[in-house]
This record gives sequence, structure tokens and C-alpha cells, in this order.
Amino acid sequence: MTEKLLQYLWNYKVFKHFDFKDIEGNSVEIIHFGKWNKNAGPDFLDAKIKINGLLLAGNIELHIRSSDWIFHHHSIDPNYQNIILHVVFQHDIEIHDLTEKRVPTLELQNYIDKNILWRYEKLNNGDQFIACENIFDPKKIPFNFHEENILKKLDEKSLEIEQSLYQYKNNFEAVLFHSFAYSFGLKVNALIFRQIAESVEYRIINKIRQNPLQLEALLFGISGWLDDPQDGQMKIWKREFEFIKAKFPVSDLKFHPKFLRLRPPNFPTIRLSQLADLYKHQHLFSKIMEAKSTEQLYDIFKSVKASEYWNFHFNFGSISKVQPKALSKDFIDLLILNTVLPLQYAYQKDHHEEIADEIIERYSTISAEKNTVIKNWEKLGLKVNNALESQSLIYHHKTCCEPKNCLSCAIGFKLLKE
Repeated sequence: MTEKLLQYLWNYKVFKHFDFKDIEGNSVEIIHFGKWNKNAGPDFLDAKIKINGLLLAGNIELHIRSSDWIFHHHSIDPNYQNIILHVVFQHDIEIHDLTEKRVPTLELQNYIDKNILWRYEKLNNGDQFIACENIFDPKKIPFNFHEENILKKLDEKSLEIEQSLYQYKNNFEAVLFHSFAYSFGLKVNALIFRQIAESVEYRIINKIRQNPLQLEALLFGISGWLDDPQDGQMKIWKREFEFIKAKFPVSDLKFHPKFLRLRPPNFPTIRLSQLADLYKHQHLFSKIMEAKSTEQLYDIFKSVKASEYWNFHFNFGSISKVQPKALSKDFIDLLILNTVLPLQYAYQKDHHEEIADEIIERYSTISAEKNTVIKNWEKLGLKVNNALESQSLIYHHKTCCEPKNCLSCAIGFKLLKE
């Protein structure tokens, strides 16, 4: 038993029965269990109980043992002067301060199903993919579980976007460019790509974006790849980069993307070239915000490809088999899921009441991701049908399963209770 679990059981009223009696044998009727306080002070606020015909209103404090009241120095803390009930798992000693004030003590150990304690111990001691792996049941996934996870994720992402907007003076187009750069970098180069994007004022990007050659040259130059040209095309990029630096305030800082453990189609050379090609679109931000379906979003990305040089290169100076480097459908899905939909939500949530439902519908029309996390969920018997479900499960694994935050998990609640 932990204090957190005891609070959880009290908050959700998970008891064998409610015929409570205090340690002196008096019947205790809990009219209102109180509001769970996760900040400093008593554990449950604004509670109401009835004992010996007397109605009491105030706060409730929970402990594993009665003696914890002493160890936590509550008697001298003014925040605990309005306690109407001391709830403990095990009553080990009398607390004279509470006895003098006639504050009843309720011992809970005989009201809690021992199976709950066993299940909770299993959850916390496991080292599997998810803590509840041995008792997991796909049927325990609550109604609207995926939708609620996606909305939580969107709200968190929206806060990040608002912070970026504050930093970049409410320039949505700049924030979109930085976010796209992050997504084009994938896991290996995401942070480096965003540093590259943020190192240049967006007004410069906006001035040269209609010339993909110049934007490519700028991105390659900031990556430190043009110092020693190996062929004619690199010399052209170097010349354009020097022209841009002479015309605009571009920092001398270099950010060096990584190639290690990347498949050639994901090399940073290819991805930065594709990013430059995406930004030849006129009114890109408006097109993305006005798109009403995933099909309209696919239309924006399907023509994006790396420049002609990369048809027969993956890296500078090394000729490869001719192969145009267009965006794959899987990569377009990634851009839509990680950049477009969160930004659409953040941009429209304050003035378009239906946006949450519309965004969730767009998630459901995109194919589910294929990665290790999803494969592990599928091994547990889950069928993952679309990106709404895969994104939800990835988010849930990250925020609940990895930190073993089982008491905040809707699935964990059902498994413990039932």
C-alpha cells in the first residue's frame, strides 16, 4: 500500500462496502468524499461527513499509518486545523491532538479488497512493455479512450505552439516553418533541423522561398556542407549561399546534421532539399489552414520532391542509381500528424467550436503508424486500425505506461477495480 494508492481508492470510492465505522465503533457516513488536492495541504478538501447525528464540513487527511500524522508534523501546521476525519490504512497509535479535538479516525484496511493490492503490486513490479501486461485485457479500454488521449496531446502541443508564437511575435508562418523543419529531421535530426530553421529570420526565408535553389543553398550552407565543393552543383550552391549572406544578416553558426544509422532516403541532404521544395508553394500556411480533409492536405505534399541533383545522389559528390526523391505516403502522413493537425487545432480552437471533432476525424482517416510501440500493443491483442488509435496508444505509452503512472490510467482504473 502507498499513500498515493490510498488517495486513489478514496477518490474513486473503491471499497468492498461503505458501512464505515471509526476506530471507536461509531458509524461514519461519508456524504461528500471531498475534492482531491494534489497541492500542499490536506489530501481532500470541502468534504462532508455525518457522525453521531452531527454533520461536519471540512477537510480529510489520509495516511498509511496513524503515526504518519506525527512524522509529518501536521499538529503544528495551520493548514491542518480544519480536519474533520483522519483516514488511515492501518491504525497503529492514538493521536492525542486529534483525540482532544474529537476528530474521528477511520481505518480502511478491512474495507479494501486484497486483490486490488495484489494487482497494484503486480503493476509496479513488472518490467514488461506495460506494467499491466500480465493482466491486460483489450476489452478494458474505455469508450472514447483514443479521442480523449488525442485531445490531451493536442492541448499539450497547443501550449508549445503558443509559447513559440510568443517568442516569434505571433508569426504563425515562422512557427509552421520551424515545426516542418523539426518533422523533416525525424528523430535523429529533428532538433538540429529546427536549430537550422530558427537560426535564420523567417522574413529571409520568405524572400527567397520562391527560388528553391537559393533556399536549398541557405539550408546546406548553414549545415556546413558547402565549405569544400566537390562538384559543379555544389559550387553553384556555395555561390548562392555567399550571395544570400552578403545580402541578408545570416549567422556564421553552423549546425551539422547526422547521417549515422539513417537509411539513404532519410539522409539530411534529401530531407532538407525536400523541405526547400515544399516552401516554393505560394500561400502555404493559408492552404494548410484552409484544408478541410486529409485528401486536400495530400494534394499539397504529393508533388514535393528533392531537387534534380538528388535524383542520382544521396550525398554530395557520390553518384547513385537514378531515383527521384519524392515524399512517400508514410512520410506525408508523419508531416500531417506531427505538424499540420496540431497547428490547425491551435490556430482554430478559439474561434471554431467544431475543430476538435474535425481534427479527430482527420486522424481517423490516416493509416496507423508502424513502429515498435504499436507492434507491442498488437501483441497484447489490440487491433490498431488508424492513426487516431496509433497516436493515442503511442501518447498513452509515453505519458502513462513508461513512467508507470497506472493510477492516472483509465485502463489501469478498470483493471484495479474489476
